Amino acid sequence: MSGSAAERSDEMRRRSDERGRALLDALLEDRSEPGLAARAASGLDLPEQGRYAVAVLRGGGGGPAGAAMEADGLRCLRQERAGREVLVVALGDRDTAALAALLVRWCPGAGGIGPVADGLAGLGAARRLAEVALLTCPPDAAEIVRLEERLPAALLVSQPELSARLVADVFGPLLALDPADRALLVRTLDAWLECGGSAGRAAGRLYCHRNTVLNRLRRLERLTSRSLSRPRELIEMTLALDAFRLTAPQP
Repeated sequence: MSGSAAERSDEMRRRSDERGRALLDALLEDRSEPGLAARAASGLDLPEQGRYAVAVLRGGGGGPAGAAMEADGLRCLRQERAGREVLVVALGDRDTAALAALLVRWCPGAGGIGPVADGLAGLGAARRLAEVALLTCPPDAAEIVRLEERLPAALLVSQPELSARLVADVFGPLLALDPADRALLVRTLDAWLECGGSAGRAAGRLYCHRNTVLNRLRRLERLTSRSLSRPRELIEMTLALDAFRLTAPQP
């Protein structure tokens, strides 16, 4: 009798888990089913209203992160979707920056975090935006990024045709260069931007002379027919650099 009772208990637990996974999947798919959020709240034992975050991980690692979050008092649900791991986290009074810091410690690959969802009904939109955030990570990156940190790049990856057009229009002449030569100019522009437009600081980062940085930037301006001193053209160059890094094959 006890064995039969144990089997019945296991079967009930299995069915409950399956229902929970189906409800979570429906939320993440953003299905417009009447009463879905209320049913999910009951089936998943979560408040229907509350602050939730969704993280999408490229390299896995959500298992240890989930355990760490549970130990830290955060409820975390996991799901595999299209070869990526999705984490749904009940934030409570935490913010997405705290979640990102935790994931950095436990996840070996790249990950994206969407904006805070106000209630279970917002998980579908949060998941989509978390996937957009992940797309802003280059293929070889191992970083956890929040959407609000990457909004310009998120616009680029959301419009791949326009991004390709931007790269071709702004960086077209660079694409004809030898890959090593092109990479040198791109690295110089990147360092100069990261250093707030300081050629001296960029030179220190690149282990070269300040004049070398200035010469490379002038060459870049000639090739692109754009001036880094004109704000609108600088914006074009910056966006083109982001699009190039996200879409161009690495040398």
